[in-house]
Order: sequence, then C-alpha cells, then structure tokens
Amino acid sequence: MPRKKVLLVDDVHLILELEKAFLKGLPVDILVARNGAEALELVRREHPDLIYLDLNMPVMDGPTCCRALKADPATSGIPVIMVTTAGREQDELMCRASGCDDYITKPINGKLFLDKGRKCIADFERRKRRYNYSADVQFLENGEPKHGMISDISKGGLFMSVPHDSMPDDPVDLAFSIPVGGNNILVAARGRVAWENRGDDPKKPAYPAGVGVEFTDIDPAIVMMIENFFDEALNKKE
Repeated sequence: MPRKKVLLVDDVHLILELEKAFLKGLPVDILVARNGAEALELVRREHPDLIYLDLNMPVMDGPTCCRALKADPATSGIPVIMVTTAGREQDELMCRASGCDDYITKPINGKLFLDKGRKCIADFERRKRRYNYSADVQFLENGEPKHGMISDISKGGLFMSVPHDSMPDDPVDLAFSIPVGGNNILVAARGRVAWENRGDDPKKPAYPAGVGVEFTDIDPAIVMMIENFFDEALNKKE
C-alpha cells in the first residue's frame, strides 16, 4: 500500500520544522510549500492526502488557496486543516468561510495536530519515539514545588517517577535539562497529567510509581532539541 502524503504549507521555517517533528515516525511522506500558490502547484502534481494550510502567507494566503482547492473537482476531496493564531475570532471565521475541513490554532498542540489529522486519514497513526532517559525534574503541581526523576521522554511528553496526589488532566509546570551537542539545555514546559502508574495498582508494571505527562505548551525550538537528543543518542548506539 502506498504511503500517504501530507502537505505542510507555511511561510515560517520554524513552524514547518515543528509540524515535521510532529509527523516524524509516522508512515507518511511529507511535502512542503511556502505559500498558497506553491501549494496549488504541488497539490496538482503530487495529489496529497491531507493538507495543513497556514492562514496568513505572502503571495497567496490560506483562505484563497483553500477556496481554489475546494472549487476544483480534482482537489475538492482533499482534507484541508487551516492553521491560525489563537484568540483571533476574525481569523477563525475566515477559516470556516474558506471551506476548510477543520482548523487548529497556534501555538500548535502536538496531540491536537495529530488527532485532527487522524480524523482525515484513517491510518494516520501516532508513533512517538520514546527514549529511556534518567534526569532530575522539578515541577509545580497546583502551585506546590516538587521534585522527581524522569524515566523516559519523547517529543510529546515524559514519564516521571514521583510520589504524587495528582489526577489525570491536572496541570503541571516542568523544568529539566537534556544534553544536546555536549551542552545541558534547560527545558521549561507546561503539561498535563495524562495517566497514573500507582504502586498499588500499576497500569504498566515495568514502570515505577509516577505519572505520564503530556506537553501542552512547549517552545517549538525545544521540540527540535529533543529530536536532536534522540538522534545523537541513537547514533551513539549504532
């Protein structure tokens, strides 16, 4: 079965790299365009299965591109997810008026990015690489400072061994470091408790007691650093 094609359209390099990082490890081929005009040419040539389309771009903006795609019988069936800035009601109205299938707001949440894609492509599966990594982590849980130990990490979150009274969906602010390029990089991220591994009733017996945390607000540059951390660690093993 041929791999699905996903087209990312944005004029900001960092956003494109972040979106590519979210898709890394999935069985898809990634296409990239810098504006709506480039996207139209690429769509007609490559026929992607899904498009993430930024709202504001030079040359041709997202709504103009989306309307052109939906007006053409050859491309009208391709799902289009618009990407816009959170809190701008007018932008969200423009997304809906363009005929897009869905939209997502910046800063982009990785889980939501993939969940929306999964609704459009049946075999759009999330496959996040996890890496065994031991490091101290400091965090605020409901305003109270606490300390724990990271057991593993991915670009989407981490598991930390820690005595806790938290519940799923509780917010948590994290601070930890990862070694990148020979330097320890301090990471600050906001997350939520995604699952618990209690000592008396563990969901994953191989894990210590603690919590799995999903990142909900993290600098895109940090996501790239975590990817670099993976790459360096895996290269050393080979």
